[in-house]
Amino acid sequence: MRNSLLNVTLALVLVSLAGWLLVVGRALLLPFVTALIVWYLINALASGLRAVPLGPCRLPALPALLMALVLIFVAATFIFDLVAANLTQLARDTPAYQTRLEEVFASLSALAGLQEPVQMRDLMPQTSLTQLVTQAASFITTMAGSASLVFIYVLFLLIEQSTFDRKYAALFDSEGQAERAFAIRAEINRRVLHYFGIKTGVSLATGLATTGLLMLAGLPYAALFGFIAFLLNYIPTIGSLISVIFPSVLALVYFDTFAPFLAISIGLGVIQFALGNLVEPKLMGSSLNLSGLVILLSLAFWGAIWGVTGMVLCVPLTVVILIICAEIPQTRPIAVLLSADGNVGPPLQHRQTPAAETAQSRG
Repeated sequence: MRNSLLNVTLALVLVSLAGWLLVVGRALLLPFVTALIVWYLINALASGLRAVPLGPCRLPALPALLMALVLIFVAATFIFDLVAANLTQLARDTPAYQTRLEEVFASLSALAGLQEPVQMRDLMPQTSLTQLVTQAASFITTMAGSASLVFIYVLFLLIEQSTFDRKYAALFDSEGQAERAFAIRAEINRRVLHYFGIKTGVSLATGLATTGLLMLAGLPYAALFGFIAFLLNYIPTIGSLISVIFPSVLALVYFDTFAPFLAISIGLGVIQFALGNLVEPKLMGSSLNLSGLVILLSLAFWGAIWGVTGMVLCVPLTVVILIICAEIPQTRPIAVLLSADGNVGPPLQHRQTPAAETAQSRG
């Protein structure tokens, strides 16, 4: 009993210390975490390029990696420039939109028979529309400023990735432990790649559909709101709601009548519901095996620690924790609690380490 209590106490202290380090080291960790995501995407894209048949041949590994690196950073540069330009223009127009929003609130208050009209400071007492747009532009500028550091991290990860398997195998004392660790890593990679692949496809479809609808309706900054919908779609539950609110509020103040506002709000809601509640669950299946409540708690936890980046990564990080806990007998109950149905499956099948594969090929 005393040993169990000591183990629980030590585990709580360790978790608290890890959380404190994640918060304190946020400025140092976030660029590296971003670089890990970019490095992972580059390798996934390179694998996809190598899978494309070029007649009887396929693209070699190094050219595929270089092409993926160029494509990722060209796309990132284009998106940053587009978003920064749209946010700059929106920041100039925001005072006029805020005045118009106050007029709309006054009209709605009069229709509702309120003695005092609702004002912006009643809804957002600590900030204004201008401050929100300025903060968003500052966030994009900060991200662009840290892009050079992220690029350096990515380059070193790409240069050293050929040695990762040997280092990983050397961490363990026995061949069996190494095989189990490689099996866990393979399962993590499979589930995370499956999640990001489907999520990226659905997010891209959401962003393009949002942009097309707003352009058809004649609302400005359609590309900006499409990118916001694409990015926020990675955030579970609240992301889709926020991506509908922003363009709907702009439509409310941009057009003179309420008909475009209703059309845009309903149209965006239909897009989010169809892709997020019908298409994505069918494509995702039960591969994640995460409880809905756990996803919400993870969203709140990682969002409090790492902000938007933590919200985007909350599902993959929780999947990683579930897989690792399911492979350790002492922490398997934690994996059961995190899962959707309590079934975390049997222990993973072993796979051979690179050292064992090399030995077999020599034999």
